[in-house]
Amino acid sequence: MPQKRNLPIGIQAFDKLRRGGHYYVDKTPHLLRLVSEGGSFFLSRPRRFGKSLLLDTLRCLFEGRQDLFEGLFIRERWDWQVRHPVIRLSFADGVLTTREALDVHIDELLRAEASRLEVALTNTSIPGRFRELIQQAHAVHGQRAVVLIDEYDKPILDNITEPERARAVREGLKNLYSVLKDADPHLRFCLLTGVSKFSKVSLFSGLNNLNDITLDEPYAAICGYTDEDVDTVFAAELPGLDRAEIRDWYNGYRWGGADTPSVYNPFDLLLLFQKRRFAPYWFESATPTFLVDLLSERGVFTPRLEAMQTEAELLGRFDVDGIATEALLFQTGYLTVHAVEEPMTGYWLYTLGYPNREVESSLNQALLPALGVPESPRQRLSLFRILQAHDLDALEVHFKALFASLPHDWCRNNPIARYEGHYASVFYSHFAALGLRISVEDSSHMGKVDMAVEFGGHVYVFEFKVVEQVPQGRALQQIKDKGYADKYRGRGQPIHLIGVEFSREQRQVVGFEVETVPAT
Repeated sequence: MPQKRNLPIGIQAFDKLRRGGHYYVDKTPHLLRLVSEGGSFFLSRPRRFGKSLLLDTLRCLFEGRQDLFEGLFIRERWDWQVRHPVIRLSFADGVLTTREALDVHIDELLRAEASRLEVALTNTSIPGRFRELIQQAHAVHGQRAVVLIDEYDKPILDNITEPERARAVREGLKNLYSVLKDADPHLRFCLLTGVSKFSKVSLFSGLNNLNDITLDEPYAAICGYTDEDVDTVFAAELPGLDRAEIRDWYNGYRWGGADTPSVYNPFDLLLLFQKRRFAPYWFESATPTFLVDLLSERGVFTPRLEAMQTEAELLGRFDVDGIATEALLFQTGYLTVHAVEEPMTGYWLYTLGYPNREVESSLNQALLPALGVPESPRQRLSLFRILQAHDLDALEVHFKALFASLPHDWCRNNPIARYEGHYASVFYSHFAALGLRISVEDSSHMGKVDMAVEFGGHVYVFEFKVVEQVPQGRALQQIKDKGYADKYRGRGQPIHLIGVEFSREQRQVVGFEVETVPAT
């Protein structure tokens, strides 16, 4: 029987984790490979993915703290006699809203590191002090320095809704990071981590040797837990929990092609093991207000979030003056890589989608108010009860009432209400907020059905049409003519064909036709 250990919830210090009898997933094979390559690196991962612990592990490694690595992969493969001075800067704490406050914070960080490394700083400017710190650390300790920067982008992200403030803070960080460009002779290794990837031009001022490993397949699992980790390291925590549900709820983050391992967010799993109940722990740890507002402004068609295609360039296009929707959703962790293709040499195409049920359900729940639907647990419970009873008449009444509840002023003033896919977004997001199994534009041999929902042994196949004012019956007819239900036949489940027609003029459901194919 596997032995239970302490759950490392919120622990970011490697020595505390290793000495406190906690579970630890050995990431040192990845670190050995990264350090052996040498150079300056950048890694983007969403919040609460263990980036701070990763940097602290590297700090302990370069400082030669051999006792902490007993039993780990790297223990017999590292030269413990060589110790490097480590400069670690973190922007994780506090909110800095001005350039002046940022400069004070940076100066405090540099002073603290200089004191710890027993280095005297005489320069008065921030770049001068950082440059001096790196050079003197090398000179005093006799080995090249290691620079580790945690949450390098947080001061910008904290001000992202105030562009002028964000630009000022960005310039302050650029003032600091620009030092790394010419510090290479004094550096053994450098790693910057954060949530977003700001362009080199806007933030790193010519630091062309910064190697972005975010989408490099060898480092796909450098943060997060794999299925193998869950089944081995955390085996003692699994009894009493549905293993398939754990995977469905929390697995699915991927930074590479189909052959790369998908991972779990550690924050989710550790809280699941502690509390023994499924809940959106990661999503609830921060409210994505800015994200929801931006998606609303851009009129994003929510069903498309399940299979959004983009180029590699757009995944990295994130800056104060222009944030690509794909980059925002991917870098913040609300979408992840589902597939990678190279349709022609050098041109990479990424298909993004939700990583798991937690994110799909929670994000759509958060988006409903942006679609004009008041966020109400009562409405979700009503839909759930209707589906439990498989009451299709009540389903029609429910959705007509849902659209009728949209405030008239909201429909008139909100740009998303003019977006033709608004009605389908409301349908999809309302179902998705329940955490149901949904397929969007699911391919069949004759075309693509708009939405299919599986629940309680029943399949609901939806087709949506926009009409001017009166129902025309075309939606249900298309389901039958195109054979959209054929792929679900043979399962032994009833299939409900539902044609929904939405009046552009009335902004209301005017047609709701149903035909049921009995179980065979």
